[in-house]
Amino acid sequence: MAWIRVIGEDEADDELRAAFERVKGKRGKLSNIMAVHSLRPEAMTAHMDLYLATMFSRSDLSREEREMIAVVVSTSNRCPYCIRHHAEALGHYWRDPERLARFVEDREAVDVGPKMTVALEYAQKLTETPENVIEEDIESLRTAGFSDEDILSIALIVAYFNFVNRIVLGLGVEATEDEISGYQV
Repeated sequence: MAWIRVIGEDEADDELRAAFERVKGKRGKLSNIMAVHSLRPEAMTAHMDLYLATMFSRSDLSREEREMIAVVVSTSNRCPYCIRHHAEALGHYWRDPERLARFVEDREAVDVGPKMTVALEYAQKLTETPENVIEEDIESLRTAGFSDEDILSIALIVAYFNFVNRIVLGLGVEATEDEISGYQV
């Protein structure tokens, strides 16, 4: 599951058991990305709070749009774990496996509309060459129709997935077949 020790639910102390239960209560099950935090239960709960605030809080960005950003960032970082998880979630909205496969392979091969194209270009640029992001990139998002609150949400999603991709890739977190599906969307 990972390259570091992960404490299982059967051996968890009260604090860790509470963290596991909190995560399962929010998402329906315990993912490996959360379980890898088992040595630091407080980090697990803080991570869950950040995830929920980024992906589920009130926003003019739809869940579908957030998942598109997640897939683009994770694809840019070549993070198979997050690609699988968030392509699964995006597939829930698209219900078109061929379109989804094309998007994962090359986001530009799928028409997501001009507004989301600008957002995904920004997400990819912020991921791959953050030092090259300039004010004109933000202005392009505004021109496409995003409010400043939307732009902040996009930047937070991009930053969150870069954070998670680094945990996954840096600790060897693996996705298992039974872990990929069945989350509350």
